[in-house]
Amino acid sequence: MESLFRAWKTSRMAYLKFFENYSLEQLNRIPDGFSNNLIWNIGHIIATQHKLIYIGSEVEGHIPEEVFLNYQSGTKPTAPVAQQEADLLKRLLLEQIEPTISDFNNKKFVTYRERTTGTGFHLTSIYDAFEWNNFHEGLHLGYMMSIRKFIV
Repeated sequence: MESLFRAWKTSRMAYLKFFENYSLEQLNRIPDGFSNNLIWNIGHIIATQHKLIYIGSEVEGHIPEEVFLNYQSGTKPTAPVAQQEADLLKRLLLEQIEPTISDFNNKKFVTYRERTTGTGFHLTSIYDAFEWNNFHEGLHLGYMMSIRKFIV
């Protein structure tokens, strides 16, 4: 699990750099041909991690319900994200890590509701959920690398 957690932390640091390198206007811009923007992708990986790990294990998570509802699968940006919400997402990128690892180490994830993701990956355990989460975050990092080429 240590390598999974290391990969996850590295992924989150890559996401954090978008806040350092782009303005709020750039984070909110949806380029032609895309259905979302940089900030939505950040919110989405936060919401998806919550769904995969916490909802899948039927354990209370560490993000506001509103963040989950606004960025879960099937959503898209409906209005520009204000600075206050951007600051919250930036904080959550890092604040999700230690409580989640602690919850894992303290064996809070006892059961897992098996399911198949929208892309066909079958999740049978919390271990599958962590692996899929890392893969999912890698996919969205790739989407963001494409989006950033069109927002400067």
